[in-house]
Amino acid sequence: MSTEHKFQVNLRGVIDLLSDHLYSGPQVYLRELLQNGVDAIVARRKWEPEHVGSVLLEIMPAGKTNPPTLMVQDDGIGLTEAEVHEFLATIGQSSKREALNRDDFIGQFGIGLLSGFVVSEEIVVVTRSAKPDSPTIEWRGRSDGTYKIRTIDVDSAPGTQVYLRAKEGSEEFFSPEYVRDTATHFGSLLPMPITVAAGKEKWKINQTPPWEDGDSSGEMRRDRLLEYGRQMFDTDFLDAIELHSLAGGVQGVAFILPHAATMTARHGHRVYLKNMLLSEAADNLLPEWAFFVKCVVNSTQLRPNAARESFYEDSRLANTRDELGSCLKAHLIQLSKENKDRLNTIIACHYLPIKALAVEDDEFFKLFIDWLPFETTLGQMTLGEYRQREKNTIRYVPSRDQFRQIAGVAAAQKVCIINAGYTYDAELLERLPEAFARCRVKKVDVDDLARNFDELSLEEREAAFDFLRLADVILQPYRCSADLRKFEPAELPTLYTANDAATFLRSVEQSKE
Repeated sequence: MSTEHKFQVNLRGVIDLLSDHLYSGPQVYLRELLQNGVDAIVARRKWEPEHVGSVLLEIMPAGKTNPPTLMVQDDGIGLTEAEVHEFLATIGQSSKREALNRDDFIGQFGIGLLSGFVVSEEIVVVTRSAKPDSPTIEWRGRSDGTYKIRTIDVDSAPGTQVYLRAKEGSEEFFSPEYVRDTATHFGSLLPMPITVAAGKEKWKINQTPPWEDGDSSGEMRRDRLLEYGRQMFDTDFLDAIELHSLAGGVQGVAFILPHAATMTARHGHRVYLKNMLLSEAADNLLPEWAFFVKCVVNSTQLRPNAARESFYEDSRLANTRDELGSCLKAHLIQLSKENKDRLNTIIACHYLPIKALAVEDDEFFKLFIDWLPFETTLGQMTLGEYRQREKNTIRYVPSRDQFRQIAGVAAAQKVCIINAGYTYDAELLERLPEAFARCRVKKVDVDDLARNFDELSLEEREAAFDFLRLADVILQPYRCSADLRKFEPAELPTLYTANDAATFLRSVEQSKE
């Protein structure tokens, strides 16, 4: 006959796990405490819709024998004694779990308060529920897994104070400057007053998000957004694009980088969830082709992962990604109609991601293909310039090796051929006849170019007969043959060409070796 037992939780081990693997660093204890206060205020607003609420973070300096202490106070909904037992003493239980609309809250997992044990051996919570006739309750929890509760005979206002005393080695995380800067970092966009106090010093950390500023428009609004981007990232960006998504409840702004970017160099975005900073390294918010921007966005509906440092991959995030991509595309299309000089500057810097978008989107392809730059045997030119010069006859080679073989010879003969060996180029060129009926696209074999070289006269062939025979003998082990033709430029004495079949055979031999 079997007996049922309950798991025993080693709280110290759980705290180490949070510190080493779930949270990015000790600083997140401030984020967790701050968002608990904000959530408590949101919960109280369900009872009292007119309640504004505020959060105070007060640093009490170290004494001769006592380390520094941080008090986080909110005038939110507070907790009853039963709720203290249920929510503060049960790992994984959240006071928001039974809320009418859980999406209203920042915290979702019920483990936020544990982050305080990363920097403190004891957490003290003094709370009074906003429910009628509720007493003031004190809860003392220790990192060894023990806690005590008592009722305090004081007539305090509804709300909660959380006290943390720095444990040895964590004093730096309790300095006034650190608390002020970290609270500003995480909570500067929160929609209720947040104050940090130390002695006589007080700092208000809130600011209005620039996308909610309705006092400006046009170039003035663009300038304000660019200035915000300069403050956030210490970079002068090329342009600013406002972002909106109904699917994820997203508002924000994307800043176009002032330097060329690559697909492998992911640029993490500054992402807020319900106005609390979630992550500065989120890289799954935008389409893969949008690697030429850095974003600051706030979401009210996307789901955070357990560490609350990125978003959970689901259909809502996928729809949000599509909508934000549409915002970027619409802005570039608008520039093509209203500000071609600015668009030219962006394309010159970021033609690779724009080519990636043109591959995916038929409308975008038709609008932008003529603006995109390509390398040719006669130098860099846009496809529009190439089409006009070559009367809609497009010639290209599909690899950079083949282009290097023919570039000098083709240039000397004024033959314009595109190097399509770069990412997306061949795919874009092959789509041209679908978009433009008059376009003809031809993949050039290097042998085609050699066939147009001038033949030698009979006398010249007789004079070079011995040389040609010797060359054939020497080249035979390499499966190459020699031929004599006249071609320009004169400073290029020999030309080696390999068609697709020869290149394939060579790769097979190399793989065998």
